[in-house]
Order: sequence, then C-alpha cells, then structure tokens
Amino acid sequence: MRSKMKMKMKGFLHYVLLLLCHLLFVVTTGETPKSLIEDQVSSLLSRMTLQEKIGQMTQVDRSVATPDVLRDFFIGSVLNGGGSSPAPNATPLMWADMVDGFQKSALSTRLGIPVLYGTDAVHGHNNVVGATIFPHNVGLGAARDENLMVRIGKATAIEVRGTGIPYTFAPCIAVCRDPRWGRCYESYSEDTEIVRSMSKIILGLQGSPPRNHTKGYPYVGRGMRSVVGSAKHYAGDGGTDGGVNEYNTIASYNDLFKIHMRPYIDVIAMGVSTIMVSYSSWNGVKMHANPYLINQVLKQEMGFQGFVISDWEGVDRISSPPGLYYKESVKAAVNAGIDMVMVPYNYNRFITDLMDLVVSGEVPMSRIDDAVTRILRVKFISGLFQRPMADRTLLRMVGHKKHRELAREAVRKSLVLLKNGKDKKKPMLPLSKNAERILVAGTHANDIGYQCGGWTITWEGTPGNTTTVIEPYIGLMEGLVAAWLPGSEAGKGIADVIFGDYDFKGKLPRTWFRRVDQLPMNYGDPHYDPLFPLGYGLNTNVSSRKKPARSRVISSSSTSQSALSA
Repeated sequence: MRSKMKMKMKGFLHYVLLLLCHLLFVVTTGETPKSLIEDQVSSLLSRMTLQEKIGQMTQVDRSVATPDVLRDFFIGSVLNGGGSSPAPNATPLMWADMVDGFQKSALSTRLGIPVLYGTDAVHGHNNVVGATIFPHNVGLGAARDENLMVRIGKATAIEVRGTGIPYTFAPCIAVCRDPRWGRCYESYSEDTEIVRSMSKIILGLQGSPPRNHTKGYPYVGRGMRSVVGSAKHYAGDGGTDGGVNEYNTIASYNDLFKIHMRPYIDVIAMGVSTIMVSYSSWNGVKMHANPYLINQVLKQEMGFQGFVISDWEGVDRISSPPGLYYKESVKAAVNAGIDMVMVPYNYNRFITDLMDLVVSGEVPMSRIDDAVTRILRVKFISGLFQRPMADRTLLRMVGHKKHRELAREAVRKSLVLLKNGKDKKKPMLPLSKNAERILVAGTHANDIGYQCGGWTITWEGTPGNTTTVIEPYIGLMEGLVAAWLPGSEAGKGIADVIFGDYDFKGKLPRTWFRRVDQLPMNYGDPHYDPLFPLGYGLNTNVSSRKKPARSRVISSSSTSQSALSA
C-alpha cells in the first residue's frame, strides 16, 4: 500500500515539476517548447483512467453541460450550437460567466483538466449580440486580400476571447464547385488557389508560428489574444454531386487532392490546431468513417499532429437513418481517426458504447491514447492549463470601434461592380453626393439580418427569399453591384464606395452562371459560357478624383433621382 502511495506521489510531484518548468519558460520566453509540452502530455496521460480518457474525447452542447455532467463524465469539451446561448440577447459578460462556470466544474475533477469551449465564430463572433460581424467568406474571397484576412482573424480572436471562449470552428476552407450548394457562401471561391490564399486567416486566429516551427505541430501564440482554430470540412464538402448538402463527392483521388485538399496542407503548415471532418462522402464512403483519408493521408502523409473533430452529430449520420447503428458508427469513426466527437447531447450513450468497444478490443487502447494525446497537446499549447478562465479586460473589445472600422474596410474591398451604365461614357456610379433624395428599396435594404446571412446569432440567420436569376433583368438595370453578405457594417461600407470615396476593388470569387442547366460550371471547363466569369469586376477609377464633401443618404419611398435595388 505504501509503495503504491509513493508511486502516486512521485508521479504527482513529477507533473508539478513539469508544470513549474513550463510556467518559468513561458514567463521568460513567451513560448512553450515542444519537448516540454510532450512531457506534460505524456505524464498526464499516464495517470488517466479509461473513463477520463473517453471523457476528453467527448464534446457536449452547453445546454446539457451541468456541473454534475462535467465532473462525473470528465467531459473534455463544450460547445454552443447555432442559436444556443446563455440567455436571449446574452451580453458578452454573460457568455464569459457561463464559460468560467464550466471551467470551474472541470477544474474540480481529480486531474483538473480544463474544458476546451468551442463556438462557430465564422464571420466574426457571430453568436454574440453586439459583436462585430464581418462579410461572409464569399465576400472575402472577392476582396482577395491576405493582409486583410490576417487582421480579421486577429480581431475575431480577441472578441471570442473577450467572452472567455478559447476555440472557434473556423475557417471553412471548402472549395465550392457548384453554387447550388446551400453553404456556398461559406466558401471563399471555386478556385483552389484563392481559397489557399484566404486560409491565411488562421495566422490571425492562432498567431504566426516561428520559422523553426515543426510542420504539422499545432501552434497558438499571443496568449489570451489568440484562439484555437479548426479548418473545415475535410474533405470535398464543396464538391458534392449536384451541390447537394452532405452528399457524395465523386472524384478520383488526384482530383480530390488537387481541388479540395491542398488548402489543408497550407493550414497544417501554419499550425492549425484542429480539423473538422465533413458530413459528406467521397465515392460513397462517409468521411466520418474514412480511415484512408483521415489516418493515412491527413495524419501520416500530411503530418497533422493536432486533433480531428467530428461535425455536429456527424457520427450519428454515418448510418441511414442517423443513429440506427450507433455503436458500429462510433467504432468506425474512432478507428478512422476521429479524436473528439461532437456528440452533442447523447453523451452517456457515446461514452458507454466507446468504453465497451475498448474493453472488447474492437477499438484498440492505442487509438484512444493517440486521440487523447492530441487533445491534451492542443490544450497545453493553447495555454488552457495556465489560463483557463476568461480575461475580463478583453470584454470591452467585443464590438470595438476599431474592429467595426476593419469590417467596414472589408465590405468596401468585397464589393464587385458588375455593370455601370448602358453607355461607358455615362457611368451610373459613383452616385452624386449632391442628390437631394436617394431611394433605397427592397427587402434587404433596412434589415441587418438579411445583410449578415446565416451563422448570425442563429445557425440559419434570418430566412429570406431564394436566389433570383438576374439574366432576364440585367438589361433593365443601369448598375449592378454584388455585395454578398456584408455583415454589421454593410451600410457604411457600401456607401463609401457607391458615392466614390473608394473605388470598386472586388473580383468575382466564382463563376456567375446564366442558367441553372449550365451547372456545375467552373473556370477552365469546356464550353465555359458564364454571364460573368470568375475574376470579373469593373472599377470606377475614382482614386485620383477630388472627393466632394459627404452628404446625407436618405432612405425613402418617394420619387428619387437615383434608385438602387437591394
């Protein structure tokens, strides 16, 4: 008995010594060496029970994350689904209080492992009322500004951290090849190279790794001003047949890799910490149950050393109907290489089934240890053990004026001018600032919900009409501007450009088709005959003109000198 006590005490003292060394190194250098992190992970893993390990692999929704659940099941991660919040119109302070409450419960467990709280901050901290909402990815793909992406990533990270949250399920690096896909607005472009360029947002979210950083190893810098990122959805989510959501991507491995997987190589090199798997299938095999693409390609060949997370109930959806063969789905997903499962509600069944699978040998203990090693690695790298609670000094940064100015800049750069008058000698834009009245019409004109789109407070945002095919009407239009889903600073950013304070800079991030029967149609395809091609965008050459004083823009239903359709 005494020898066992001595062994436990020795292990505990070893862990404390490692933690003290870690704190000393961080204080003196600002970074944590890889060797020290791996020692900490190994030491902690060696003292964990099977139940504690499986708990770390479990992510639950905030609505079921009671103190008892977090303590009794050793839950490793909590999230809020779209529309899930502490209270209606919850303030940033209420969010921080909620997350800190979860942390207190986790820290009270035997080993005191903090939870990794995650949220979908996909165009700003879009679940929080009052946060800055940036243009959706389709608009940022039109801007094509890498520096802008890094700055947006930094601003988003600070606002997310301001509510005590250390993890965002972003960026989405899908390459949308068919605009019929309902989530195409979450994709930067149909062009892989544009998506690769825009993926540099990860450097803003997580920080820029040093030159000697080990490729494939996760990196989170800048302390409490960075968050853990998650590139998604691996792989081929934007290439499904007919653009059907969560469907089947039919492609050779070479085409899948060339079009859809190359952005993942880039973000892995930039130190992305987690990668989320797609609901979709590749040639009939569900991505959540694809050991070749996850274990072999992603982890071994690409060298990814962070953790792989499922999508919301992604394991359930391996079977049809979802959840029918749940235990078999858990076995398939974990053995395929998924490390953390976004359950998000039925945690008891998941934990029980996975424990049974390990005891029976159907899921090897080595697979569990690999998954938990990866999860703990990210928690140590992100500083979660040293700083688990919210930094309340960052609360004031949520919706900060500087961030809103940045969002306004992003709106300006994302606008694409598609038509500017029937006569080139008499352009419609920029509009005159001397006009006494300007009519702003249409359902989107005075509705911030429409202007922000999905993933804004709720998952689907504010519902609106289906997309209008514009070809029959384009001849009747004097001017046409693609403004995408510009976010909270839409009005000011658009006014900046249409009144000539700034020029139009945006270029189409995807092909604008004429008819639905042309789809799918991407740049370089045979018989490419779009209404507007990829990369199209006019400008008004206002940069060298003298800009007159600003005038007031009036929204009115009365007769106007200029009319814009919103």
